[in-house]
Amino acid sequence: MFTGLIEELGRVQSLTKQDRAAQITVFAPQTAGCVHPGDSVAIDGVCLTVTTAESGQFTADIMPQTLTVSTLGGLSAGAVINVERAVTPTTHLGGHLVQGHVDAVGLLLARRAGSQCEVLRFSLPPELATYVVPQGSIAVDGVSLTVVSVGVRWFEVSLIPTTLSCSGLGTKAPGSKVNLEADVFSKYLYRHLKYYLDHNPLLPSSIPRSV
Repeated sequence: MFTGLIEELGRVQSLTKQDRAAQITVFAPQTAGCVHPGDSVAIDGVCLTVTTAESGQFTADIMPQTLTVSTLGGLSAGAVINVERAVTPTTHLGGHLVQGHVDAVGLLLARRAGSQCEVLRFSLPPELATYVVPQGSIAVDGVSLTVVSVGVRWFEVSLIPTTLSCSGLGTKAPGSKVNLEADVFSKYLYRHLKYYLDHNPLLPSSIPRSV
């Protein structure tokens, strides 16, 4: 579990494909000095397990499913990535609960200057539209952000200068792919509500049976 507050900007040293899986090595001195094999680390919002950590860098394996649903398979040496260690019971929860389980890949559609911030618009895949609401939370490349507006196939967030400088989102150009993770509470609420409406025979017929 993570909070969506990026601790360090790492740099990909190598991404080696192994059959359908891959192994990634990241130069991130702050993180590498604090993690051990078996620890969880989020790379651009994807939860991975550390296999080795030494000399200012750490290595992790990437499974086939992760390569399919995230942007990690497209990384190359030199790429700048967001890094966050897993939370502990005493960690301050400054963002929101982020699992590191990517739901879909979106595109940065546009960015424009705002008042003391920058507004970024991302594509909104249909499978996530139900869970994204104004003032709700969403993780973009592992960064905990508040949704400011939502359209049929897009959503917008406002990035303050600190977020722009401390995460990879500050330098992404329109057309860039990003990892999206919807708020887990929204997903649970939708699932429970849908099950209740679909399976409760006592509901009046006037109430829609699906959401």
